[in-house]
Amino acid sequence: MFNFSRKDTEFFDLFVENAKYFHLGAVLLDELIKDPNKALERIEDILSLESKADEVNERIIEKLNLTFITPIDREDIYSIASELDTGVDMLQGALQRLIMSRAGHATAKSPILSNLIVESTNELVKAFKGLVDIKKNQREILDAIAKVREYESKADLVYREEIGLLYDDATQDPVHRTIHLIKWKNILEDLEETQDHCKKLGDMIRGVVMKYA
Repeated sequence: MFNFSRKDTEFFDLFVENAKYFHLGAVLLDELIKDPNKALERIEDILSLESKADEVNERIIEKLNLTFITPIDREDIYSIASELDTGVDMLQGALQRLIMSRAGHATAKSPILSNLIVESTNELVKAFKGLVDIKKNQREILDAIAKVREYESKADLVYREEIGLLYDDATQDPVHRTIHLIKWKNILEDLEETQDHCKKLGDMIRGVVMKYA
């Protein structure tokens, strides 16, 4: 029932394409968290990423407006497309904050958080690829989503611990410590919120599987 023709799979192909941009954004953020000195030289990549993702999202919306019968509920297609777009925007915001604040050296565990986002977005790509045949790929999709949820739980623990360490840091003079705290508290919040968004997207995919498997 849910083995669609090539034409009907275009929505899923576009989901995968934007999920890959989400993942590429996560890889770029992870790179700059680990080496902020590369930020300025990657600014064009950052701007290009959001532009390309926006183009894909517009293609999804345009196709949705022109398609009478869709492979899954129209509301699900629109919601997933919107949340994928939001995910890329969140990464874009985190990258811009990293550059504009001249954040300097990362906190001890912020690279763990950025790497968890890389892993989560990679699993989301796998899950979106599976939607082309939900019944056949149900197990693989749900396994990918379970990993995203696992990464989100790990990220919560790391985030809370890192925020605590940030406030306890007494290695700098008070002025520099305050500046460093403000910069990295905001960046850590960006990372944590992006990880939460990965879980939200995963839950949306799981909802689609529950409907159609």
